Amino acid sequence: MNMNFIRKLPIPMDIKAEFPLSPALASQKEKCDREIADVFSGRSNRLALIIGPCSADREDAVIEYICRLRDLQEKVKDKVLIIPRIYTNKPRTTGDGYKGMLHQPDPTEAPDLLRGIIAIRKIHIRAIEETGFFCADEMLYPENYRYLSDILSYVAIGARSVENQQHRLTASGLDIPVGLKNPTGGDISIMMNSITAAQHPHAFLYRGWEVQTAGNPLAHAILRGYVDKHGKSHPNYHYEDLRGLYEVYAESGLKNMGVIVDTNHANSGKDYLEQPRIVKEVLHSCRHSADVKKMVKGFMIESYLEDGCQKIGSDAIYGKSITDPCLGWEKTERLVLDIADLL
Repeated sequence: MNMNFIRKLPIPMDIKAEFPLSPALASQKEKCDREIADVFSGRSNRLALIIGPCSADREDAVIEYICRLRDLQEKVKDKVLIIPRIYTNKPRTTGDGYKGMLHQPDPTEAPDLLRGIIAIRKIHIRAIEETGFFCADEMLYPENYRYLSDILSYVAIGARSVENQQHRLTASGLDIPVGLKNPTGGDISIMMNSITAAQHPHAFLYRGWEVQTAGNPLAHAILRGYVDKHGKSHPNYHYEDLRGLYEVYAESGLKNMGVIVDTNHANSGKDYLEQPRIVKEVLHSCRHSADVKKMVKGFMIESYLEDGCQKIGSDAIYGKSITDPCLGWEKTERLVLDIADLL
């Protein structure tokens, strides 16, 4: 086997014991989880915004960004529910490049998975302690979810993972909302099959255990656009796309019909400045159709302190993405306030 076993890493139980969530914060999480679940079950009319950097590259900048979101949340709390993104795992199309804080706590240094596991737990706990936000992360590795299972309030499964059996079945055992993206090729039936699998109970192998799950009724769709066979990006957030998804949902018999619209990636053609326009078009579609309005639960927006993106380096600009380009703070604040005004 061409694989070098470097060291055995601590199990999630040990990491949780070393970096615990206090009982008071655990109780607070229950309240937060109920509020988020109410959005996806339809008991609340608020719109969810899963918003933040493409990848959490450094703790100080991410925490400053989330502290700003805390103040913004107070201004829009009656209409909008903010769920900050702290994405600590970064999928890579070719496998090369920066794979996120889990792999490299410092993007300029070599990978260190032990430091990474500790770093991602610490940044999530710090966000909770300093802002009261329980955040979102991407479940890139299903077996690693347990390191954060007591502190996350939203999980996304990406376009490259949505067909994977282990991702689908693990999602069926979570008791928080799980968003499943359409695959990069755009086949909606694959996404719907994933939601079906996540909403149903299963028995399977997980972290060396035989486990049984009850199914997750809060599993839902994320539309992120797609790429055709020629490598060209196409959106799937237009009214016709949303109407078509509603009809597929209605025929499926799935619980809690819901979709989050990802405003970047192929939907924006990687043009991050298109995100505000995309949000406003979707909200217009919601005003045009009660069915679409019922189905659309919110947006996924890539945003950070500074506009755009940059290469990794010692001269990196604080608060500027080192992966996909993001909206800067001023544009983000304006967009969130505009969303509240339009609801």
